[in-house]
Amino acid sequence: MSLERSDVEKIAHLARLAVSEDELDAVTSDLSNILHLVAQMDAADTAGVEPMAHPLHMAQRLRTDEVSETDQREKFQAIAPLTEDGLYLVPRVIE
Repeated sequence: MSLERSDVEKIAHLARLAVSEDELDAVTSDLSNILHLVAQMDAADTAGVEPMAHPLHMAQRLRTDEVSETDQREKFQAIAPLTEDGLYLVPRVIE
């Protein structure tokens, strides 16, 4: 599919893009090339291809779930202005 100059002007207007007269021919050519590439990819036979979530077949390496920090809640809440049952109390901001 090839785009005409008037098509690109209309697309630019609808997308609220400022394309100058000097750039219009280059943008028209670039968009036509992109559409040509998409048409080529669309023509590829993908009947037996399973969809992939990621192009690399890799398993995510996970670290062991171990405690790495000590519980310092009492220390931090000792310097807080207001706490109750282990929670920080703050002024209400939305009524």
